[in-house]
Amino acid sequence: MYRQTASDLSVVRADVTSPQLAAYLNQLLGRAHNLVYMGRRPKLNEAWRFYAAYPRLFREMLPQTALAFLIFAAAGLAGWAITLRDPAFSYRVLGPQIIASIESHRMWTESIVTVKPVAASAILTNNLSVSFATFALGITAGVGTIWMLVLNGLMIGTVGAATWRAGMALQLWSFVAPHGVLELPAIFIAGGAGLELARGMLFPGMLTRGDSLARAGKRAASLVLGIVPLLIIAGTIEGFVSPSNLAASFKFLLAAALFALLVLYLCTARGAAADEVKD
Repeated sequence: MYRQTASDLSVVRADVTSPQLAAYLNQLLGRAHNLVYMGRRPKLNEAWRFYAAYPRLFREMLPQTALAFLIFAAAGLAGWAITLRDPAFSYRVLGPQIIASIESHRMWTESIVTVKPVAASAILTNNLSVSFATFALGITAGVGTIWMLVLNGLMIGTVGAATWRAGMALQLWSFVAPHGVLELPAIFIAGGAGLELARGMLFPGMLTRGDSLARAGKRAASLVLGIVPLLIIAGTIEGFVSPSNLAASFKFLLAAALFALLVLYLCTARGAAADEVKD
């Protein structure tokens, strides 16, 4: 509309009988220029509206997230079963350093305690990288997303079985639970976003493949953007709380409380402004 008005103004200026119309269009363009080209001022309530709308978007894309969870869980069960049947498998998946810690009945996470701020920053960066890679690899028709889910599921299943064999199950799960109740759902959601990207590419329906991918990409990007606070909180907990000497019972209670709050937010919030997230 701005370009069309500018074009009309150039035509009107050539007509000497329309000075008032030319002046009006010139003023209109001047006012419109400031609106079109000025930098957009950030609004504090935009983030509030986004996260108020997010639960509805999450529920709309729950099938993709559930599928990501099932892929992760299947890989985890496979890693658990293979490790129990063939303990040497854990060496190939986890590496000698972690296996040496398990064999000495010592958690490999103890080093985090001495460098908590640095560790928390590194953990947060790693979690963000893994989650966004899981999402972005949906562009490979979902193959990369599935691979990331399988790899992470296989690792947690393998380490779970290896620590169980060594009698360290309580140590492992009391470490994983406080941050895992946020970190793992975030990975599942990122996986669901990647699968949504793949769906838009592979099954365009009545749309062109480009339009279908663009539409799915907007929804998927909004979905994965919503997990950033989860990863920030999870990374902080993993750096400061999970490796601490707090009682295991306290850690499990904290995990239960965090998970209950997450479920309450995602499953009961109305998300009435969901159309804003889609746009």
